[in-house]
Amino acid sequence: MTPEPQAGLEMRASDAERERIADALRDGVAEGRLTMEEFEERLDAAYRARTHAELEPLVRDLPVPGRPAAAPVPAAEGGWAERIGATPTSRTGIAVMGGFQRKGRWTVPRRFTSFVFWGGGEIDLREARFEDRDTVIRCFAIMGGIQVTAPPDMDVQVGGVGIMGAFDHSGSGEGSPGSPRVTVTGLALFGGVAVERKLRKEERKRLQAERHAERRELRAERHAERRERHAERHADRRERRGSAKRPSLEKRDWD
Repeated sequence: MTPEPQAGLEMRASDAERERIADALRDGVAEGRLTMEEFEERLDAAYRARTHAELEPLVRDLPVPGRPAAAPVPAAEGGWAERIGATPTSRTGIAVMGGFQRKGRWTVPRRFTSFVFWGGGEIDLREARFEDRDTVIRCFAIMGGIQVTAPPDMDVQVGGVGIMGAFDHSGSGEGSPGSPRVTVTGLALFGGVAVERKLRKEERKRLQAERHAERRELRAERHAERRERHAERHADRRERRGSAKRPSLEKRDWD
């Protein structure tokens, strides 16, 4: 018997799921998305909720993690499905008069917090996996800098603040269907947080190979055209030399 579409929402909620919703609500009020009155009302409802159906509406309008029973996305949607749903490898990145890196094939948690003081940090999401479809990356840079790099097909929203510093919002933009939604927020004080988009290494190599192939094809076409023009000029010269050697009909008649 085929289950009803809403059957997953009728499942009983666990304590861990209630805590995830509570954390999402705390993030919402901290980012100014919820008023304190809304936060208290929803938090009370979250701890009283018995099923997923009661928890889901509490965070439906928030671009933050915590939604229970999320339906899996087909693998055909941009290949993102296989990269979502894994155990986080790191939840924080801290650098005090030094640096940190999170790059390559690491797993991003629902909430990742980074802090630099007189230092620098690098957060590269191009090859990363994700614990959840909604991810919040909090960046706090004091007299230092944090670089966040995302692929062009990822949904990225930037909402941080710069005080005597810069929090670059130019990396904001929608992604391809099924991509994770990454919200970058935080504070840059006498420092900077930059969010930029770059191609993945495999994609960059593929495009470079295509450009090299196009150049080779263009060079081959130009070489063929030069050979054809050279052959035409050579044939024309032979024809002119042959015409010069043949006596005219008037001269033979005179002889």
